[in-house]
Amino acid sequence: MKYALLLFALWFSTYPVGAAQDDATALVKRVADQMLSTLQRERTRIERDPRRIYRLVEDQLVPHFDFEKITRAAVGRYWRQATPAQRQRLIEAFRQVLVRTYAQTLLKYSGQQIRYFPAKPGRRRGTVTVSTEVREAGGPPIPVDYRMVWKGNAWKVYDVVIDHVSLVANYRHSFQNQIHRQGIDGLIDRLQAMNRGGAS
Repeated sequence: MKYALLLFALWFSTYPVGAAQDDATALVKRVADQMLSTLQRERTRIERDPRRIYRLVEDQLVPHFDFEKITRAAVGRYWRQATPAQRQRLIEAFRQVLVRTYAQTLLKYSGQQIRYFPAKPGRRRGTVTVSTEVREAGGPPIPVDYRMVWKGNAWKVYDVVIDHVSLVANYRHSFQNQIHRQGIDGLIDRLQAMNRGGAS
């Protein structure tokens, strides 16, 4: 269930980096509320036509992720070996994997409570981390951190850390193993197969 927490992706409007760090937290909360409200309102239609959930993710979440940065970090040292065409194929294939993951896990939300904390400056200039806790009945709170970068006049998500496990770092291990065995094209083929098969 904890991977359903990935659904709390962000819709960031234009806030200058110098603005109060608390603004980022307010944005996370507002967008999470908006996403869950839409899900509640559209749930019956989504159950009849599951493709609606993919459109919801594409429309509301995809524009606010830095998929190039996410993919580059996940591929790691092999990114420098990829041709421009391979890089574009990697970005697109990985984007589709994440969209499917978010869409499928979004449907598993069942009323967990979320606590939001003030944003903190990231390790690099122009980045922040928004920390949250998700509380499920009968269990301890699960920490979820959103790492964001200021890019193109907007905040973009570049990593999600769930219960101290980085999404990017988790994929990096499997991606590099795949590339070591079958090369960059082998990883692209694997991601494309996951998308065709509906795997996340």
